[in-house]
Amino acid sequence: MKLKRLPSLLSLVAAILFSCQSKTTNESAMKPAENDVHSFAQPNDARVTHLHWRARVDFETKTIKAIASWTIETNPDTDIILLDTKGLNIEKITLDEDVPTTFRLAESDSLLGEALAVLIRPTTKKVNIHYQTSPEAEAIQWLSPQQTSGKQFPFLFTQSQAILARSWVPCQDSPGVRFTYNAEVIVPKDLLALMSASNPSSKNAEGVYHFEMKQPIPSYLLALSVGDFVFAPISDRSGVYAEPGVIDTAAWEFVDMEKMIAGAEVLYGAYPWERYDVLVLPPSFPFGGMENPRLTFATPTLLAGDRSLTSVIAHELAHSWSGNLVTNATWNDFWLNEGFTVYFETRIMEKLYGRDYAEMLASLNLHGLKEEVQSMLQDGHGADTRLKLNLKGRNPDEGVTEIAYIKGYYFLRSIEEQHGRGKFDAFVKDYFKQNAFQGMTTERFVPFIKDYYQKQFALSLDDAFFNKWIFSEGLPDDCPSPASVKFNEVDKVITNWKSTQELEYDVTKNWSTHEWLHFLKNLPAKLTLPQMASLDEAGGFTASGNAEIITVWGVLAIQHHYEKAYPKIETFLINTGRRKFLMPLYGEMIKTKEGKKRALSIYGKARPNYHYVATSSLDKLLEVKL
Repeated sequence: MKLKRLPSLLSLVAAILFSCQSKTTNESAMKPAENDVHSFAQPNDARVTHLHWRARVDFETKTIKAIASWTIETNPDTDIILLDTKGLNIEKITLDEDVPTTFRLAESDSLLGEALAVLIRPTTKKVNIHYQTSPEAEAIQWLSPQQTSGKQFPFLFTQSQAILARSWVPCQDSPGVRFTYNAEVIVPKDLLALMSASNPSSKNAEGVYHFEMKQPIPSYLLALSVGDFVFAPISDRSGVYAEPGVIDTAAWEFVDMEKMIAGAEVLYGAYPWERYDVLVLPPSFPFGGMENPRLTFATPTLLAGDRSLTSVIAHELAHSWSGNLVTNATWNDFWLNEGFTVYFETRIMEKLYGRDYAEMLASLNLHGLKEEVQSMLQDGHGADTRLKLNLKGRNPDEGVTEIAYIKGYYFLRSIEEQHGRGKFDAFVKDYFKQNAFQGMTTERFVPFIKDYYQKQFALSLDDAFFNKWIFSEGLPDDCPSPASVKFNEVDKVITNWKSTQELEYDVTKNWSTHEWLHFLKNLPAKLTLPQMASLDEAGGFTASGNAEIITVWGVLAIQHHYEKAYPKIETFLINTGRRKFLMPLYGEMIKTKEGKKRALSIYGKARPNYHYVATSSLDKLLEVKL
């Protein structure tokens, strides 16, 4: 039953829901948690430690009916626990062995959802929440058979990052709160269920699957997918899940996964999650990959046919240490997850494919970073070019920019280059080891690294260095500059093309995706239609099946009114849900009146295929009101 009107309890609920400070907990044995502006939870008073989740997936109603049983720990004087929810139908809540209790859902906040306050006793060890998700749950995408590769079975996947876990599981939805979990999930018998946990490798006759995650994770790493999957092993501890028609392509594309794991372990210590598998999702998945522990979710746009885009897998693997093991305590510190991960990813790729390969990746990243910094500064969003963000009152997805990823990478690379790679490798390895399964903030990171370098190497890291990289706008003038031999050769081709308007096939025939991207991104700002047609004929860009190439070429085509590419751009936008590709193409189209009309027409067809993570950004960009 819902919370009765008890004045003292209501006053307590209101005080916690609407205050800016947590209650003082100096006497508590619990480790203090950071104040998180994106969560209603007050984990310094009462926090979750383990989830037992029992769920039934219903594709007909597009709902999940579940019981979330949370093991909790509390301070002695605490009589409520607060959780985050969004759009959940809470049926009843009991304590421990099914003892009834009272609860209250606060008024809904459009961004954060509804705070759930549950009355507990000093002896309470478990809170059992019986509920059902909404068909519009923001984390869940329900796909019809026609939206899959096989066209026979429906498909479901979740995307919990950053604050969407609360739309399918009532939880303390903050990256600073960690818990273990186990689950029992019932699905249609023709389908397989997978989670960010121990997973089956094949379907069973009952359609009932059991999962266990022994290591504590934050809520944004909760993940579920249900569909017609098969499994292909890569090594004893890694493999690929995909639809039957995709599995062979995926297994070939990701054949180096075990080499990546082994290379990562040499750099920064043993892989901490037992297995590393990848699930290739349908095209509507909004990201390149999602680092769900033990089971990375990956976009099919990585299946380029030449293994050229597998750095995304290296990135998600690197998250097993940076992010999953040591986690940003709040989304204002997102760079701590992503900056370290891009650095680690680049080192993995260097170890497998050589220094020049890694420098090509770093150079492309720097090009994109400079463009984004310039755009933000021009648009009056200079504060968002700082590594340390202030996202209060904003969707944390607004922090998912090149700043966190690439500026964060170059900040760490600066330390490496100034004081030596050997020292930095020792630091990173110990950073992961000493902070394993904990949250980290920028304010704790700075003294941590300064203290480490002082004690281990008798080196003093200057406060001015941290200020200009972390707390200042823009990009420092002394940002490292990557150097690629292959890109130098591409630059010579560009110079020659400017004078002759010709591309030498013997020179370009063996170019990688990275070399073509560097070429396209460094062409003159103004091109004629004959030049666009000539380039297209030489490079086959409009006909390309590579999503990275299509996006960069598509932006050029829109800028220069190269209409031959328009049908390919439309088809690509309708059948691709990865936000990285959608935003620049739609963003370029809306710069003209005719282009915006075309963009809205395409979006009307494509929007049903996109996940909420993509539509929430695109609705704002295109000024769509639903």
